[in-house]
Amino acid sequence: MIQRILLRQAGRPRARRASRILLAVAAMAALLSVDMPSAAAVPPLGVTATALPDATVARVGALFAGGLDGGHFCTAAVVHSADRDVIATAAHCLDHPDTTVFAPGYRDGKAPYGVWRLTGVDVAGDWTDGKDPDDDIAFATVAPSDGAQIEDVVGGFPVVTDQPDDVTVTILGYPSTLDAPLRCSNATSLFSETQRRIDCPDLSGGTSGSPWLVDGALAGVLGGYEGGGTVPEVSYSAVMGDQALELYREAAVSAG
Repeated sequence: MIQRILLRQAGRPRARRASRILLAVAAMAALLSVDMPSAAAVPPLGVTATALPDATVARVGALFAGGLDGGHFCTAAVVHSADRDVIATAAHCLDHPDTTVFAPGYRDGKAPYGVWRLTGVDVAGDWTDGKDPDDDIAFATVAPSDGAQIEDVVGGFPVVTDQPDDVTVTILGYPSTLDAPLRCSNATSLFSETQRRIDCPDLSGGTSGSPWLVDGALAGVLGGYEGGGTVPEVSYSAVMGDQALELYREAAVSAG
């Protein structure tokens, strides 16, 4: 069973076409003007370093309580959807969705792509009823800003399932003590049939909900067993299977 939580609705007004086009063009120009990191700038496997700004990092952001002054406590990422307004994070990051906002590309106290208010949350029934760590993933919709949807501004990751046990993933996440995202890539292993594990240092509190990316697609989020891990050197993600895929599809079609 999937639970859909609708939040305060401001409606989805039909924006002026010119406003939407101008915002999308400006955002694309900003993305294209960012220097892409060279191969030498990407840390080796198992090493965590500050993520340099690029088009991929722009799709990942911090979750805040109320606004940028409220402190960021989790990480989320934009995923592709028909209505172009869906983000993915850990279910345990959305205990208070009515006051949670998302700032993609957040860095050094600034939100270059805006601050986006949540309008709804999709979580598994087993998470709502018993906080089952195997269902510690959520998808949420966000309200449009200045007439544009969030995916029009920063793009979105496709969602994939059924990855090999030892697949290499890249994690991008925001520790609550830092104002820039960290990046770490490494091979994963199965901790259990339903939980995936990775060894990456310094992924401390605030990185819950961070996307686990495989070839540019979201294959999990940091969370699950032990809330994603009790030490910063080892992190977990619930395995993305049929249940998670159904959850994603529900969010993608029920947006708005």
